[in-house]
Amino acid sequence: MSRPAVSPKAAVSPADAILSVKNIEVIYDRVILVLKGVSLDVPRGGIVALLGANGAGKSTTLKAISNLLHGERGTVNKGAIVFDGVEVHNRSPNELVRRGCIQVMEGRHCFGHLTIEENLLTGAFTRHEGKAEIAKELERVYSYFPKLKERRNSLAGYTSGGEQQMCAVGRALMSRPKMILLDEPSMGLAPQIVEEIFNIVKMLNHNEKVSFLLAEQNTNMALKYATYAYILESGRVVLDGATATLRENEDVKEFYLGISTTGRRSFREGKYYKRRKRWLA
Repeated sequence: MSRPAVSPKAAVSPADAILSVKNIEVIYDRVILVLKGVSLDVPRGGIVALLGANGAGKSTTLKAISNLLHGERGTVNKGAIVFDGVEVHNRSPNELVRRGCIQVMEGRHCFGHLTIEENLLTGAFTRHEGKAEIAKELERVYSYFPKLKERRNSLAGYTSGGEQQMCAVGRALMSRPKMILLDEPSMGLAPQIVEEIFNIVKMLNHNEKVSFLLAEQNTNMALKYATYAYILESGRVVLDGATATLRENEDVKEFYLGISTTGRRSFREGKYYKRRKRWLA
């Protein structure tokens, strides 16, 4: 089988890209090479998806961008990360938040002993406006997440998974970000809630001009809402392109959307290693 055609990278000029990841390598414990020359661009005001199977390197890529690797004994060994025109891979996570880039971690990570509203207010810790401005911001978040307003006095640990995911995104929004790194927002949620979360992401992108880099295993949902996507395999970008193009790519349809032109096939016939060799050759 011939190697799939890789579409050219998005033509994003430095002025139009809010984020540029340039050929980065990430090493854990000084010996384990996890990312191997990953490059990607996120246009200002865009939604870009980072796709791949579990263990492909999606979360590591986001943590490299948000400077959260050090807590897991990881380092960016090579390459550069430029956010809003400034190299940021050696800056602290809180400085990056102040510059307008914040990550919503996989698994939501709400403070279970705090109320929903208290969780949201923690997202404004980098801001120095008065109480009136923060209260105004809180109401803006509630306008996107009316369910959170209903549960504002409930302890976050006693709310549903969907409400906790909304709380995590709302908390990030309280920092007035230019860009949100969203890690596996659909994990553990019912399809109806996943659709609701992604619709809110689309509204935030359209109304607030917040850029999103979205790491997601739900390929079908990610390709529906993003405009451009990168597919990771074993720490490398093996395929990228406009989502409309990727949806029609036979390899993407077979291995990520579960659609085969040859009819129903056993998962054992996927020949993962043969596929991996073809893509990474």
